Amino acid sequence: MGDLAIDFCGEWYEPDAESVFSIGREGDLEVDDNPYLHRTFLQIARYDNIWWLTNAGTMLSATIADAAGGMQAWLAPGARIPLVFGQTNVVFTAGPTTYEFSVHLKTPAFKTQSSSEDQVGDTTIGPVVFTDSQKALIVALAEPMLRRDGTGFSAIPSSAEAARRLGWALTRFNRKLDNVCDKLDRVGVAGLRGGGGKLATNRRARLVEHAVTSHLVTSDDLGLLDAMKGRDDA
Repeated sequence: MGDLAIDFCGEWYEPDAESVFSIGREGDLEVDDNPYLHRTFLQIARYDNIWWLTNAGTMLSATIADAAGGMQAWLAPGARIPLVFGQTNVVFTAGPTTYEFSVHLKTPAFKTQSSSEDQVGDTTIGPVVFTDSQKALIVALAEPMLRRDGTGFSAIPSSAEAARRLGWALTRFNRKLDNVCDKLDRVGVAGLRGGGGKLATNRRARLVEHAVTSHLVTSDDLGLLDAMKGRDDA
């Protein structure tokens, strides 16, 4: 086995260090026959003894994070990032579907360390504090991804679907979504600014990608959906 391997839906791929490995609707890793997905979206290649992940697309972005959620980056079209961790999780959304795969390195350049003293609270990420209902909103949007069972893809609920899941009026849901996105935008989380229509869909996707890869919400938080149903705390 080579130094780098990719796990997508339980299938493993081993890119050749002498060539470019392509990921998209077509290529070495054919993700899905999704018309919203670029034929060639991401590329993995080794240059100067370093593995790089490149966004070769023109419209879609990807969220990149280490397994512990301590490092996160937003890979915009045309950008590239070195793969330096033992496990790097890659999440991206094309149309209504979110996909995830992981990249594994045998000889990582960096190793992540965690300490119980460094763990953030249930409703805090860095300087951001969320109310229970704001966090429940995030969980409602992320629920399909949190419940995924090794499939590597999930659908993001519409605002109306997530509002119904919480027993809220759509206007209330949208107001809280604005508040959550504003909080995260103020601390530098990219991709959350936007208006209605397609931009709102992209904003929901970016929020889910960030929340799951940073461990802002986990499957342990799914109980909030029933606990906060129809309730309000702010």
